[in-house]
Amino acid sequence: MELSKSSTDRRSYILQMSDLKVSSVISVKDFLVEIEKLVSEKKMEYIDAIVHYCELHNMEIETAAALIKQNQKFKAKVRTEAEELHFLPKTSKLPI
Repeated sequence: MELSKSSTDRRSYILQMSDLKVSSVISVKDFLVEIEKLVSEKKMEYIDAIVHYCELHNMEIETAAALIKQNQKFKAKVRTEAEELHFLPKTSKLPI
């Protein structure tokens, strides 16, 4: 009884998996534009818009978090909202 696949089966499997990953990749800019659209058009909070987007596109929340971490301005918006909703402790800010 042999458990290994033939080399052609393995190659086709790898090609199928790589096609799957490529089709589901989204750029940071496109993701943030979509979230901003949800916030402005649907009058949603940022956190709700992110969760809604993830549910619609079968995206893991961790994937969205990785995209958000790449843009400091957007990350600050989400953090500020989370602080206002008491999800995170307020951070001290310098007086200006």
